[in-house]
Amino acid sequence: MTDKTCISCGMPIRSESEAAAGDINKPYCHRCANSDGTMKSYDEVQTGMTQFIVKSQGLDKAAATDIASELMSKMPAWSAE
Repeated sequence: MTDKTCISCGMPIRSESEAAAGDINKPYCHRCANSDGTMKSYDEVQTGMTQFIVKSQGLDKAAATDIASELMSKMPAWSAE
């Protein structure tokens, strides 16, 4: 499989297990997808990304939310938000 990038969060999609509902044809990853394979809402993705940033980088929630919002604003799925 060719490496793809999630249109929602920018994470690489390298395998079916990283793809939404295991479907490599979907343009977003399993972290940005609901269990049925549909894409989560902006708020749900932002919350998940914020939690990841807090945990992985040790930032407080407000700073992590700002970073998540900035990163998401550059993603194709959210560029119009």
